Amino acid sequence: MRLLLLNALLLSPMLVVASLRADDKPQEIFLWPNGAPGFEDRKDAKEVHNEKPNDEYTVTNVHNPSLTAYLPAKDKATGAALVIVPGGGHREIWIVHEGINEAKWLAEHGVACFVLKYRLAREQNSPYKLPDQPTQDGQRAIRLVRSRAAEWGIDPNRIGIMGFSAGGELAAYTAGADGKGKEDAADPIDKLSGRPDFVALIYPGPGGLRDAKITKEMNLPPTFMAVGDDDRLSLVLANHYLALKSAGVSAELHTYAKIPHGFGLRERDKGKPVYGWMQSLYDFMNTEGMLKKS
Repeated sequence: MRLLLLNALLLSPMLVVASLRADDKPQEIFLWPNGAPGFEDRKDAKEVHNEKPNDEYTVTNVHNPSLTAYLPAKDKATGAALVIVPGGGHREIWIVHEGINEAKWLAEHGVACFVLKYRLAREQNSPYKLPDQPTQDGQRAIRLVRSRAAEWGIDPNRIGIMGFSAGGELAAYTAGADGKGKEDAADPIDKLSGRPDFVALIYPGPGGLRDAKITKEMNLPPTFMAVGDDDRLSLVLANHYLALKSAGVSAELHTYAKIPHGFGLRERDKGKPVYGWMQSLYDFMNTEGMLKKS
């Protein structure tokens, strides 16, 4: 009897997930067990991994959105968490230099990270539209992490979202949307707030930013921003920073000279000022009180 109980505990999916750390093989968790609402019949469609130079790859044909967890060691954990949204023009997902690399760095520094594979609204023959399904994926990701905060050693009030390029648009849409939970929802996860507690916009696209009317009543979360000065969208982000400040939102903007769009986090940039943006993000999180020990 004891042996059977021990085997059951060892095989428990919840315990397996809870034991995962940054050095283990990361666990993928689907946002909806039965598939995305309204598109359940696409749940079993195969994702496509497209190999790229320098150990990069992209992901396409995402119909069953998911999070891949990178958890810190218990002795390093700060209780903070971050949903990371790679970019790719809403046609593909550049998941390495705009997702996995950052997740590993942050997990080593005590932040639980969850890399989001979301539905692509501009992929050929896509049934999805902006900002609808991508925002739904972003909110569900926040809610899912919040629902399992105790299991993963996370403070449910210190969960952020960070997006790159098109992923930055998704992050902006998610932060600006009404994230209130539905008290009468059949799914208990949907009863939770889908609003992040802080936001990081890394060279985001203009969606959700350009011409957005930012007001104090929106109560937007603290926002970190980074962009290259040679990025044509740098002015969009600069204007967004000014709009946030006018609305009384705590914000920080870093602009890097002679740096174009899409820098992410790559070993080739070591020694350059732009490589330090991750440390700046970490310092921002600390300033905003997101890194307190649980």
